[in-house]
Amino acid sequence: MTSGSRSIRRCVAVAAAAFVCSAPALAQVGVSAPDPGDPTSAKPGLLSKIHIDQHLDRQLPLDLPFVDDAGRQVRLGDYFGKRPVVMALVYYECPMLCTQVLNGLVSTLSVMNFEPGKEFDVVAVSFNPRESPGLASQKKANYLKRYGRPQTAAGWHFLTGEESSIKALTDAVGFRYEYDDAIKQFAHGAAIEVLTPKGHISRYFYGIEFSARDLRLGLIEASEERIGTPVDDFLLFCYHYDPATGKYGASVLRLVRLGGILTVLAFLSFLTVSLRRERQSTGAHLGFDQTSGPFGGSSLLPPDGGAHSAPATKRSGAWGPRERPSRGPGRSPD
Repeated sequence: MTSGSRSIRRCVAVAAAAFVCSAPALAQVGVSAPDPGDPTSAKPGLLSKIHIDQHLDRQLPLDLPFVDDAGRQVRLGDYFGKRPVVMALVYYECPMLCTQVLNGLVSTLSVMNFEPGKEFDVVAVSFNPRESPGLASQKKANYLKRYGRPQTAAGWHFLTGEESSIKALTDAVGFRYEYDDAIKQFAHGAAIEVLTPKGHISRYFYGIEFSARDLRLGLIEASEERIGTPVDDFLLFCYHYDPATGKYGASVLRLVRLGGILTVLAFLSFLTVSLRRERQSTGAHLGFDQTSGPFGGSSLLPPDGGAHSAPATKRSGAWGPRERPSRGPGRSPD
């Protein structure tokens, strides 16, 4: 095989690799595929009304009245103003999905060092207007026991309310659900929401199991980075939130920039060390002391402070003549 054909094959391989690698990079910067128009993807019947619409940065109506798990009249805004809020829209008698959402939330919080009442609050709101504060109190006691940190009780809030307040809240969040008369249950999606201390919707996390890393990063962003560590700040630089998936993924462009910065720093460090070694080796070759100069630089004096390099063999006194080595047989020393 000739060298020309080898070069052509290498160019083709590099071009193919660049094309493959460019696909995820484009996806990370917001280039997405169009919505499918296939009518077979439409949801039949009741399921067509079930959805969670993302209303990122929308302000919740904080003046809505509710009843807390102790039977007291409260406002939604009573749980905002100090810390981010993790909200779960559920109903307490749900036989399956809502229970799984709350179980998943508690399991995730159990492995985090952030705690309710300290870095954030948990607010669960029933969208079933027929449920009572007594049922909310039982749910709180069960999940607080499951969480295993009784000192965080003040950070957990289970609310019930009238249908008007529930509808206003679910509409603001984009949580669409329907009651199924055939089975006497609500049909709904599964998600939790992270809100800022001012009541703006910051993040949606879907499903019944939640990543502790994603929830932590979501809380840090919702708090405007008032909580967390420098490591979290670094992770937020490397990862970004994808609204389509409700998860944090690696930001390709940011990682490329970070790699470039690290490469430049490594090159500068190598160059500095190389120049320093070169100066030291040059000074050693000339016999100069690199540290004895009057201003911290190299000295122009020989290492013996200016004395002759050939030492005298004998001195006859403080001011006596020095004996010099013979220049050969038959010659005088002078």
